Amino acid sequence: MKISGAKAVIECLLEQGVDTVFGYPGGMILPLYDALYDAEGINHILTVHEQGAAHAADGYARASGRVGVCIATSGPGATNLVTGLAAAYMDSVPVVAITGQVPTNLLGRDAFQEVDITGITMPITKHNFQIKDIRKLPQLLRQAFKIAKSGRPGPVLVDIPRDVLSSEFNFDTIPLAPVPEWKLTRRVESLIQEAAEVISKARRPVIVAGGGVISAGASNELMNLAEANQLPVVSTLMGLGSFPASHPQFLGLTGLHGWQAANNAVHDADVIIAAGSRFSDRLTGNRAQYSTDKVVIHIDIDPAEIDKNVLTHLGLAGEMRTILSMLKQYTQPGNTDEWWSIIDSWKKQYVYNYDESILNVPWVMRKIAESTADKSVIFTTDVGQHQMWAAQHLKIEKPRTWLTSGGLGAMGFGLPAALGAQLAAKDKKVIHIVGDGGMKMTGNELYTIASQRLPVLSIIINNSGLGMIRQLQHAFYDKRYTACCLPPDVDFTLYAKAFGVNSTAVNSAAEFVKAFDSALASDLPEVIVVNVAKNFVTPMITPGAALNEFVEM
Repeated sequence: MKISGAKAVIECLLEQGVDTVFGYPGGMILPLYDALYDAEGINHILTVHEQGAAHAADGYARASGRVGVCIATSGPGATNLVTGLAAAYMDSVPVVAITGQVPTNLLGRDAFQEVDITGITMPITKHNFQIKDIRKLPQLLRQAFKIAKSGRPGPVLVDIPRDVLSSEFNFDTIPLAPVPEWKLTRRVESLIQEAAEVISKARRPVIVAGGGVISAGASNELMNLAEANQLPVVSTLMGLGSFPASHPQFLGLTGLHGWQAANNAVHDADVIIAAGSRFSDRLTGNRAQYSTDKVVIHIDIDPAEIDKNVLTHLGLAGEMRTILSMLKQYTQPGNTDEWWSIIDSWKKQYVYNYDESILNVPWVMRKIAESTADKSVIFTTDVGQHQMWAAQHLKIEKPRTWLTSGGLGAMGFGLPAALGAQLAAKDKKVIHIVGDGGMKMTGNELYTIASQRLPVLSIIINNSGLGMIRQLQHAFYDKRYTACCLPPDVDFTLYAKAFGVNSTAVNSAAEFVKAFDSALASDLPEVIVVNVAKNFVTPMITPGAALNEFVEM
């Protein structure tokens, strides 16, 4: 059948099962918005800013496991997507961004709102296309989705000139062939057997669970392996939820702000089984010391990650569920009693003391964890001190219930990600945790959340400062506090109310309990402003030092 390029985009989106898109219109993308007018089955969410659209698509994808979609016009609309695409790229999140472009006869002529968005986004997308031939549009768009969600997921950008969207052609309804399943080779099976033998003989083993476990849907396989061999499990920031926080074998967060028991376990281990982690600098500290005197087994879907940051002894590149299942099949439980005795002594030595005499963020996070233990919730965070406190003190039990910007560390991520997550998981309560710094970056998406009447609960940690910047200046810049203090008289409750969102400020533990219980039960968006004193996140290792070298704050 003969249809316009814009209509073909709609048909392809429906074909891919897309039911929600986030975007902002403009001149070059208007043909697509005109086609959306008649589109049944696709809900378009008009965000306040294109960065919000990209983060919302990202949050939608993380919460659902499906591809998130965002739309923007050419020029500033497209460039406003860049931070969101970079965040998705760093955290391996499947997103397809569709941008309008000037007509093909104006390309390269500095036309109004023309930018080379494929060139700009080449380093921060898994792939991108500019479609100049309308006949190629359907298959290239299908290929974009295929690339975004296959193998190691990531964002793909599709740039479409306005004349291609407006022209008509004979629509090709033949879909692409499915992605071939990963094949287990004899070489990989031999490596798995070798790794299983190493694990079975280990005296001090530990599993480091990364975000790749969640992307692969391999949480059950990870638990089976850990339980069968009595292996302690620690989590990267992105891996939270891949292993239940309440499980007796879980030691908690590892890395820059990791728990002492978790970091000590990794430092003193004789075998590390890293599943779906890219060994970032915030995870490893000193990379040379991280892998000294131990065997590192690295499991990842992306062969390029093997030996990239940490030299491994056994690299198992492939489909994680299969590899973890085979490791369980080939391993024999070793003698780890002495190892667990050491770990238990660390856990007793480093019990966290929650000071309830004044309102403080760790206590707030513990209260949230206790109050939501029997509820279906998703947590999104922004970036900064509150993010680390949340990672340490919340109890993340299930995959896809912890959404945070790990690799890029993009302030402003949390609120639009909460918007996307709430639309992806209507049966869950999304709780958004943010600092007063990050809230000012994309807080205007409260307008979108209010207009959609989404029951997102935002908790603003207000310490009148850029807390993590201040902490780093305190520890490493001789307490020379520069550009980290914010006005103390900013009223975020009025800010939220300006968008029609009910909000309240709390200054004590009792006030927080009352406000949180009320907001948690609400079917409308809510904001709680938690006014706290300036403080520091502990524990913290010295950047670039060994995992067991903690900073005295």
